[in-house]
This record gives sequence, structure tokens and C-alpha cells, in this order.
Amino acid sequence: MADSTSSKRLEFLFLDGNAMVSEVGDMPEIKNLNRAESRDARLSREAEGKRKMFRTGIVLGMVMATSAATAADVVSIEEGLRIATIGGCHDCHTEGFAENGGQVDLAKALMGSHVGFQGPWGTTYPANLRLTLSKMSEDEFVRYGHEVKTRPPMPWFGLHAMTDNELRSIYQYVKSLGAPGEPAPDYVKPGEAPKTPFIVFAPPQIPAN
Repeated sequence: MADSTSSKRLEFLFLDGNAMVSEVGDMPEIKNLNRAESRDARLSREAEGKRKMFRTGIVLGMVMATSAATAADVVSIEEGLRIATIGGCHDCHTEGFAENGGQVDLAKALMGSHVGFQGPWGTTYPANLRLTLSKMSEDEFVRYGHEVKTRPPMPWFGLHAMTDNELRSIYQYVKSLGAPGEPAPDYVKPGEAPKTPFIVFAPPQIPAN
């Protein structure tokens, strides 16, 4: 009889759990089981959500890496302009670039400067890159970019760090600028007086004790 009653109460419990709370002794255990199942389901959903986010992150990372790789593979005049700008080519090789807030005067772009840089090495001038590249093929410039070493303050090591395609883009950009124009002033040896304005790069001074 007791088994029958218990069975009936359990049957009622699944039909109307609230009505049997005070009568069925096993109710708290069943409620705890339901809570545990609910918690497990919630944790399962959270885990699945994190897996989806992780997969999404991987996909986005692959897309970004692919985009960066694609950009590095692009050879174009536009890419050459971008590299020449962020690489600082215009800073020295285009007169008036810094004074005009980074605006490029196409009539002077990369035609060198008449303002020299003087230091222990003598006085050097930013070269007319249009003229320099007019004497080279694209392949020759790529080799030149990877091998060139010049006097200060030209950061030639920056060219060495560029990829072949980046150098090709610079070449195409420079070639698109028009007529080569006139060469920059010649190098002046140490101890000789320049005939143009110049900026002095003095060696570091050791303070007196």
C-alpha cells in the first residue's frame, strides 16, 4: 500500500509539482536534481557560446592576416605613395613638405633639397630621387634598395628592411611623378665650406665635471 501511495504521489508530482511539495518526502531531492540539470544546461550553453566566440576570433584573425598579406603583395603607385609617406622619404627629399604640414607639392615631390646636412662626414644633400631612379630599371632599383649604403643622415637600413614589392611600389610611384629635374648639390667633404644653407649635426658633447 505504501508503495502504491508513493507511486501515485510521484505521478502527481510530475503533473503538479507544487501541490505535492508538503506530501512527498523525496521532493527536495528531485528539486535539487532539476536545479543541477538546469545549471549543467546553463554551463553547457556558456561553453558553446565561448566555443563559437573562439571560432569567430580565429576566422577574423585569419581574415585580418590575409588582408595584411594581400596588402604587402600589392604593387601600385598608391601603395608607393603610402610607403614613401610613412617611410619619411618626403621629409628630406621633398622641399617644403614639413613646413606645409605634410602636404606634398607635386612640382617638387622627391626632387631633393638644396639644404644640406653637415657633420663629421662632411655635408650631404637629399638626392633627387626622380633623377636617381630614372637611371635604373625596376629590378635594378630593388637590388639597389637591398644593398645601398649612404652617408648620414639617410636611414638606408630602412630600405634594406622593405620587401621587393614595397620597393617596386616606391619605384612606380617615383616614376609617376614626372620629369626628373635637376640634381641636388654635390657632396661637400669635411673641412670644405658648403655654398648652400645647411643644418649642423654636431657630435654629442661630454659635460664638464
